[in-house]
Amino acid sequence: MKLAGSIAGERTLLPAGKVHGPTTAVIAIMTFAMLLVAAAGLTLSNAAGVIAKGVENRIIIELPAGIAEELPKAVAAVRSTPGVLSATPVSEAEMRGTLQRWLGNAAAAHDLPVPALVTVELKPGAQPALIQARVAGEFPGAAMVTETAELGPLLGSLHALQWLAFSLVLLVAVATSAAVVLAARGALDTHRSTIEIMHGIGATDRQITRLFERKIATDALIGTVIGTAAAAAGLVIAGGTGAALAGELAGEAPLGAFDLLILAVTPFLVVLLAILVARWAALKALRETL
Repeated sequence: MKLAGSIAGERTLLPAGKVHGPTTAVIAIMTFAMLLVAAAGLTLSNAAGVIAKGVENRIIIELPAGIAEELPKAVAAVRSTPGVLSATPVSEAEMRGTLQRWLGNAAAAHDLPVPALVTVELKPGAQPALIQARVAGEFPGAAMVTETAELGPLLGSLHALQWLAFSLVLLVAVATSAAVVLAARGALDTHRSTIEIMHGIGATDRQITRLFERKIATDALIGTVIGTAAAAAGLVIAGGTGAALAGELAGEAPLGAFDLLILAVTPFLVVLLAILVARWAALKALRETL
């Protein structure tokens, strides 16, 4: 009796081959949005890491305009300091040439004070304080700036955007769960009389719930395939324009192998989430109302 009831219930309650259009469409849209936002968050995370790694051992020594002519001596002093990997001078003339792009002929004016710079690359574990003390002792008025401090606001913004992207992924997952709950409850309300008949012939709540799980799994699978295909197309288009340029500037691909693995696993997690939420919603509704 139970087997016959389950088979008849499956044919009547959830007809084979019929896809719930709204549920599939919602899951497709949510998967599309989730993958794009997750890809954006991972790209921002990688960009912040590349920038931080590139400047963590780099400092800039600024010589006032009045002693800029002593730049070679300052470079020699820096290079002889323990922990220095390299020291690259940027003369006052080079600085004025750079400023001329924005200031025009005014950059060549003698009353415009332009400092000379020394870009210093440190060895891992080096102490910038030693360099600062030596340069300050020999060249009063010289200042030292770490590039990490200069880029701090940019890195902070990148990290904030990264966490915002991951928060949006969680919100999309919550919205997907809500859509599945509504779909499950709607199906239960639509087929309430059939469910009561199945209960009457011995079907259990778990057997009925299993029918909803299979149907939601089918809808979720179709939706995730559509959403994943659309997201992949969007990422390919982005990869051929802005993302590719960002990768060239950063010196590496915007998304690494591990990032692509995370994106590849995400659709399966969406399907699993839909099944688990459908099971919970169906069982809860059956125990409360039937």
